[in-house]
Amino acid sequence: MLLTSDKFASLLSSLSLTQGLFKPVPELLDSGFGSVLSPTVAPSTSISSSTIPTNKSSLGFASKSHPGSALPISFIPTQVLDQSGDCTVQPYNAPDIPQKFVPFDQTRANVFRYRQQQSVNLGSWFVHESWMTPSLYRCAAGKKISELDIASGWGSTDAARTLLEKHWDSFITQADFDYLANIGINTVRLPIGYWSLGPAYCQDTPFAQVADVYQNAWSRVVNAIIMADKANIGVLVDLHGAPGSQNGQPHSGISDGQTNLFDDPSNINKTIGVLSFLMQQLAYVSNVVGIQILNEPQNVPSLPDFYTQAITAMRQITPEGSSFPLYLHDGFDLERFSDYIASRTDFVVEDHHSYFVFTSSDAAESASDHSADVQSSIAGSLAAASAKQRRNLVVDEWSCALTAQSLSGEADRKQAQESFCTDQMNVYAGSTAGWAFWSYTKEDCQTDPGWCFKAAVGNTLPSSFFSYSGSHSGQALTHAQGSADNTTSMSSTSQLRQSASHDLPPLLKRFVTIHDRRTNSSSPRRDDSFNINQHSVNKGYSDGYLTAMVFGTYEGSKLGFVGQYVDDSRSSLGGSVIVPGTEGYYADWFLKGLADGEAFFGGGLTQL
Repeated sequence: MLLTSDKFASLLSSLSLTQGLFKPVPELLDSGFGSVLSPTVAPSTSISSSTIPTNKSSLGFASKSHPGSALPISFIPTQVLDQSGDCTVQPYNAPDIPQKFVPFDQTRANVFRYRQQQSVNLGSWFVHESWMTPSLYRCAAGKKISELDIASGWGSTDAARTLLEKHWDSFITQADFDYLANIGINTVRLPIGYWSLGPAYCQDTPFAQVADVYQNAWSRVVNAIIMADKANIGVLVDLHGAPGSQNGQPHSGISDGQTNLFDDPSNINKTIGVLSFLMQQLAYVSNVVGIQILNEPQNVPSLPDFYTQAITAMRQITPEGSSFPLYLHDGFDLERFSDYIASRTDFVVEDHHSYFVFTSSDAAESASDHSADVQSSIAGSLAAASAKQRRNLVVDEWSCALTAQSLSGEADRKQAQESFCTDQMNVYAGSTAGWAFWSYTKEDCQTDPGWCFKAAVGNTLPSSFFSYSGSHSGQALTHAQGSADNTTSMSSTSQLRQSASHDLPPLLKRFVTIHDRRTNSSSPRRDDSFNINQHSVNKGYSDGYLTAMVFGTYEGSKLGFVGQYVDDSRSSLGGSVIVPGTEGYYADWFLKGLADGEAFFGGGLTQL
């Protein structure tokens, strides 16, 4: 089946491969222009009081219950102590913590790593922020604003460890992952600090004196990944706090405001050691979709060189590391790192964060104008960057938060915030390979849909987030998933033939058989240029169509990192199948087949 040029143009438009401007780096709020408010919460004070976040704040309307078939997670108080002012931590008998990953499945890993991501951040689980989990800071030391202050407080390291271990075991549970899967969230971003790896990685750092607090931390990180896997959710492991600090912010673990990573070779080596450990431990975990090298680093001149050094070291750790996805935050400089990503051919992804509450100009702009910006200049800049870098771009922090000043002139403040929120989600989904809301939960979540995803669902956000609109619950695809675990990995010819022997869903089995007969029965005759070109056209279209089918059988997934997948597929096929000089035919027609496959698969879902 061939597509017309008009239909192909529609495909490009649907993938947002078309234009540029983005918001400046978020700055700390100060008392000079006001604060971020919730209509149901008292105003935040100035930054000097240490009661508002350094890069996130709060806004929202009273929450609704979650409509739809998926059951909501109850708003369970996360405070672990009484409010009497007593800093005594009660004894805690921790349960056995699972530590064994399921066997690695390359096909499943490919689907998880290349698919379009609907994601949430699991903030303040392993890296604490005082505005999100204030109860843990009640008896913290020092300025009471960072992870280190918690570990250094509470009277002893034994008490701090007990406090944190209970938090790790109760703040987010298997029920939360199941809930997320049932509303269409297929990925989570998991912020961790270098201290989360355990006492050995705390030595010769500010955490050295409290290293004992983290003796059981890594087992909890592993368990978080295991729980996500049970719900078929992918995990992006994000190094939120690096040795020396990449940004001097409390959410990097420290309270002194110092950025000492990039100008200290010892801290650079420690950070690369942390990243190498993560690669060694996680490259062969099927539901780990990638490792984020740093969160929100200062955009120093040496940042690209640091990234290159880290990537080179990580890719040498294990054979799987050569193709493992690595995520790079752009230091709020979209264009600079779009160029960096575009200059590479390996699977590296730019992460860009988008907030509208941290500058005086943000506060002065109305909610409606912010929405207009999102749909115009911001959408254009993201689309242009995405097209340049093979769609290797995500917006892995954003929220529904707006300042009270931005909402003050709106006739319907609730509707204005809802439009602002859904406009963001739609633009980020259309222009990039995925988004991640900040954050899934926090204390007093139910009053804060601006920053708390659980409160926003069915309120300022939709009730579900599936890639295919016809899929209203995780069970809608059960009939198509039974044997999909053994299907194709990036469309290699030999794997397609092998997959045809498995008990695939009828639709997929029929297409694999047709694909195998039409595209793999013979190699192109090299003395016939038309035949060579046509072979790549046929192969591209059929591979694209089959990819849509295979991804769809995994929880209704869609291909997200499209350009990277096409390039990697073409490389795996080799020159004997895609003759040099015909790569463009293969790529163009892969996209056409992909679009037709997604349309066909989605149409089937609507008939269920």
